Amino acid sequence: MQPKNTSEKIELADLKTAGIDLSIVVVSYNTADLIGVCLKSLEAVDGCAKEIFVVDNASKDGTVEFVRKNFQSISLIANDNNLGFAAANNQALSLCRGKYILLLNPDMEFLPSSFQFISSFMEANPQIGLAGIKLINPDGSPQESYSCKYPGQKYTTYELKNLKGSIAWVLGAGMVFRSDLIRKLGGFDEDFFVYGEDQDLCLRIRKAGYEIGYIETGLMVHLGGQSERRTPSESLWRKKILAEFIFYRKHYLPRTVSLIARSNLMKASWRMATLKLLLPFYRDKIACEQKLAKYRAISRVISSEILNRG
Repeated sequence: MQPKNTSEKIELADLKTAGIDLSIVVVSYNTADLIGVCLKSLEAVDGCAKEIFVVDNASKDGTVEFVRKNFQSISLIANDNNLGFAAANNQALSLCRGKYILLLNPDMEFLPSSFQFISSFMEANPQIGLAGIKLINPDGSPQESYSCKYPGQKYTTYELKNLKGSIAWVLGAGMVFRSDLIRKLGGFDEDFFVYGEDQDLCLRIRKAGYEIGYIETGLMVHLGGQSERRTPSESLWRKKILAEFIFYRKHYLPRTVSLIARSNLMKASWRMATLKLLLPFYRDKIACEQKLAKYRAISRVISSEILNRG
């Protein structure tokens, strides 16, 4: 897990605890107004020896200064450039000393009692290499945070046969895994800048013979989508579709990738035509424009994919 960037500034907290139960990693990008709640909730976790890392991807909103001033017990890695989610996590993973590693988004509030449930679950289920944790909205309603299918899986033949367990992947906003396993696998694949790295890691873990789990008794409050809240809709969807095709090319046969591309392009073209016809009749013009932006992004990425790779 060698980080691509060599100019990060690492400020390690002075930890005197000999044994670490849990290493916690939070990757931040322009979330100074959110990360304080997250870090306070993590500092409140007791009953375990823990270490906390914040990796900041060159935020411009004062996140580094805020963490440095208010959370001196937390190890801070301040990058000069935005390395993306996968590479930023790898920077901290190479320093983690805990038996388990918990990855969280900065728009998360960790309920202190959840650690005992997490630890007990992982101890009782050695066949599980990585587990997602139940996410809830601020109003207490549940969030969808795991899936039993991979993107494009319905087009595959035997690429995903003989995998362990029924859960395909869990949301990277809140996941825990075994530190020895993640080191064997080499951490996250840094070809994924943002999006798709959680699906890729979960599939690699299953290919290594482990299952993916889901901890219903652990709870985290998650706002969701806060790091990308200022990203225009079309740019956001472009990032997501590009990540999907990195995943497809890595794990699926070329003919499967071609089938996925052509099928999705046809769907996007049809949806754009339909939305343009219906736009004058939509009450919510903004919502309609956002849908159009989504399918424009899908169409452009896939058209480029087909043109460049045949």
